[in-house]
This record gives sequence, structure tokens and C-alpha cells, in this order.
Amino acid sequence: MLARLATTWARSTRTSRYMRPSRASGTTAQEDKECLTVTFIKDGEEWTVPWPMGESLLQVAHHNDIELEGACEGSLACSTCHVVVEDESLYEKMEEPSDDENDMLDLAFGLTETSRLGCQVLATPELDGLRVRIPSATRNFAVDGFVPKPH
Repeated sequence: MLARLATTWARSTRTSRYMRPSRASGTTAQEDKECLTVTFIKDGEEWTVPWPMGESLLQVAHHNDIELEGACEGSLACSTCHVVVEDESLYEKMEEPSDDENDMLDLAFGLTETSRLGCQVLATPELDGLRVRIPSATRNFAVDGFVPKPH
């Protein structure tokens, strides 16, 4: 139990890659690129991390070692990066899902009215403070049970 708590604490308090010093300027990467914040929720744990403008939820999850699968690497060919937007008012501020995204969402485990694919949600100023829940399971039809390493 104590080891699990230590792991959870270390994971939730580690420095994001966006906070590491930039070699060229001595500033942090976060200062070099405007960032919002996003909170990922999975199995009762929460991680609030910087979310650089223009990056997808899938990218920022992988950069911060948050387990969001993304089996197709963001090519809109699966539903393994499915997330549920917790705040309906922020969901309403997002662009409508494309027909292709809706087709993939139909395959997602635990689909809700505020479900989106993490690879399709990009950081925009109106989404600052977004909170998304990562479902407890995914449907990966390519290789059942395979969890790829984040890029």
C-alpha cells in the first residue's frame, strides 16, 4: 500500500516536459509556448498538466506519461483515445465532432453524450481548465490486450 501511494505521489507531482528548462534560452518550454491546463481523471486519480496551444489531448497525455492508449497514433482509425469531457459547458465550446470521429466513437467503450476522441481535441483558449475522464477500458480491435508505449 505504501509503495502504491509513493508511486501515485511521484507520478502526480513530477515535472512535465513542458516545464523543463530550454537549452537555448534558459527559459522553460512552457514559457516558449502558450499553455492552458487540462486535468485527466482515471481510476480516482487526477493529473493536471500544461496543455500547449494547438496540441491534442492525446499528445499531451503521452508527453506526461498518462495512460491514454491511442493505438492508431492519432490517425482517426480507432477509438482507444476516447475521453469523457466532465464539464458540459466546455464540451459545448468545442468544435463539433466530424463524421469520421463520430463513426469511431460508436465503437468506444462507455460512450456518453460528452465523449470525444483525445486525438481530435486541440487546445484552444476557451478550453482552459478542461477536465476529462479516461474510461476504465478501451476496445482495441487490432490486438486485444496490447498497450502501446507513449511516443
